[in-house]
Amino acid sequence: MSLKITTLIENLPDREGKLKYEHGFSAIVEADGIRVLFDTGQTGAFAENAKHLGIDLSETGAVILSHGHYDHTGGVPALHSIIKKETPVYAGKEFFLPKYKRLEDGTWKYNGNPFEKELLPEIHFVGQDVTRLSENLFLFKNFARTNTFETVNPKFFVKTDAGFEQDLFPDEIALGVKTKQGLVLLVGCSHVGIVNILEHVKKQLNIPVAAVIGGTHLVEAGEERLQETVKEFKKHGIKTIAVSHCTGEAGMALLKNKFPAGFVLNCTGNRLEFETE
Repeated sequence: MSLKITTLIENLPDREGKLKYEHGFSAIVEADGIRVLFDTGQTGAFAENAKHLGIDLSETGAVILSHGHYDHTGGVPALHSIIKKETPVYAGKEFFLPKYKRLEDGTWKYNGNPFEKELLPEIHFVGQDVTRLSENLFLFKNFARTNTFETVNPKFFVKTDAGFEQDLFPDEIALGVKTKQGLVLLVGCSHVGIVNILEHVKKQLNIPVAAVIGGTHLVEAGEERLQETVKEFKKHGIKTIAVSHCTGEAGMALLKNKFPAGFVLNCTGNRLEFETE
């Protein structure tokens, strides 16, 4: 059997210029006889791309929402009319916290989920460190901050009864798929730090991570964090790095330079395949 991952929408256009693209992320994961949708991008354009790529989203077996930001969940209303009513949707138990971004002029911009809770009445809230979805599919949550270079982004907040508080992204979840090469890790934005995520995954399963796919939120990272991230990727022995979205140009350039044989520009429409056990 094999694991197939297709990026349905992303910041970068596809190589043939036939698909829609936008600031956001969405991917389809096919493994263990299950078709899993990971995030939905900013709009419903991911669904149009899926149709163009010959992927029937009505056969989706599960939906995973990595965190409650609009550029990962904005397509939920479009998806709601496509998937079967009984299709399970997974998200962190803090998923519906009202998220905001503090702009440079000091004002607040809502950047959370652009839909009401009632749209997903039977959502499965994930609270455990690791949740097994099938023989080879795992969800990870509760990422501890184990280093000093992956700092909290000062722009992101949640609104509480007491006012605005720093968003530590307790809702963030990641998907791991066990393959013959090791664990293939799919991340939405890695707001908690991609290295923190790697350390958590290693602690939970003790399986080497062979590939990292998705957003790593290095877009605002300084030189120290970029260099430390490279060191950690090398320490973990990661062979495939298919990142983009919020990784940033400097981050992608450095990763491409340091991992010339393993770097993949994960643009819209990109497809990757791994052999499962």
